Amino acid sequence: MIANVFHPFPSKPVCLLVASLLFFEASVFAQIRVRDPKTTAERSVEGRVNGRIDQGIDKGLDKVEEGIGSLFKKKDKNKKQEKEEPQSNPTEVSDTGSTSKNSPKSNAQESKSEQPKSLKVYSKFDFVPGEKVIAFDDFSTTNVGDFPLGWNTNSSAEVVTLDDSPTKWLFMTKDGFFQPTYIKDLPENFTLEFDIYNRYVNGNILTYRFLIHASDNPKRDLSDSDIAKSGIYFGWSGGTGEANFSAYEKGEKIIKNDDLSIKELMWDENPAKVRFSIWRQKTRLRIYVNQNKVLDLPQAFDTESKYNVFKLGGRYMNFATADNKDEFMVSNIRYAVGAPDTRSKLITEGKFSTTGILFNVNSDKIKPESYGVLKEVGSVLKENATVKVRIIGHTDSDGEDAANLDLSKRRAASVKSALQTEFGIDPNRMETDGKGETQAVAPNTTPEGKANNRRVEFIKL
Repeated sequence: MIANVFHPFPSKPVCLLVASLLFFEASVFAQIRVRDPKTTAERSVEGRVNGRIDQGIDKGLDKVEEGIGSLFKKKDKNKKQEKEEPQSNPTEVSDTGSTSKNSPKSNAQESKSEQPKSLKVYSKFDFVPGEKVIAFDDFSTTNVGDFPLGWNTNSSAEVVTLDDSPTKWLFMTKDGFFQPTYIKDLPENFTLEFDIYNRYVNGNILTYRFLIHASDNPKRDLSDSDIAKSGIYFGWSGGTGEANFSAYEKGEKIIKNDDLSIKELMWDENPAKVRFSIWRQKTRLRIYVNQNKVLDLPQAFDTESKYNVFKLGGRYMNFATADNKDEFMVSNIRYAVGAPDTRSKLITEGKFSTTGILFNVNSDKIKPESYGVLKEVGSVLKENATVKVRIIGHTDSDGEDAANLDLSKRRAASVKSALQTEFGIDPNRMETDGKGETQAVAPNTTPEGKANNRRVEFIKL
């Protein structure tokens, strides 16, 4: 086969150059991999990686016909992209945290209170996370290739990383349910957030879902048979954007909606990452996909039922061929409880603290999903025009002390800038400060402890 391809080129130098081209193209399409080649996670995606390498070789042969000059254009383009899109530091632990103390970029100064343009995209996003983080799971303590502690399943999965990103994902490749056992009580006020990574391959008709329900035995209940007692069901078909929802109360289906169409859940063979945000307030349920509210139901939960199970799952995943499995992964699970009372705590008690204002790693850039919290604070300040506040940033203990102190000050300044720019709050009413890691409210020994320490505090002056 290769001899036939090289036949039109009689000189050895040109043959060598073409061979280099093929190697370059194959390497580009082999980027999606687990980072440790010795782990079982790489073996689990070996078929997919090899298939992409084959695709890369085919495209490389096409490039030969287009001319050798395209190789140099591609190299120039890659160099340009490297300058425009710097790679994440491999030691970064989460999208909301800091790098470890061993990182050469530990809490490096990335920006000076420059807000991302996408912040305004979330202008209708009214999601406000719970007051106290009970669990935060980014799988940072799980080795690649292992099944994480704190999870139960009637199927199989393993933790992987993709490309050169440090983010870890729980990769679910077979039918079944995957239940984080640390979510064992879902009270009348809670929020639950998580990232989903999906890639829809070759028209595989697969369905994904998450369930919240009451169970007499959560460890045993790993099917969907008990959902009809009391619970909610949300499912969607891979790539189509078609979704459906059901709510059950004491064995009776009280709500059904099979006509949901969610553009964020539409994709083809290109990977798509979306963030789900679930918010319960007594009987009320809100579900968001990225910045869009897709459900708002005032009577979805039964006040007499004890909801104690959350689980994710898929169906028909094992119908896909070995080389064409859909990719269904989850990461960055954030579970918090308690209804934040911004107005009462800031105006009456004189102090309000929130973990819901999130930032990029080692940066003062506010994540757009923080818009709901900022909007709440902005509304309180608008309604109380004489009130002045001091905004104080806090970090966890990852990173150097001095760098964390500087980062906390810059993050407080960034919040002040957002309140001024987005909500018209007079900057003369706001002071800023930062305490770094010096005023921890929880041990920095667990992911949820660190999540509670990464906070922004508002003090009435």
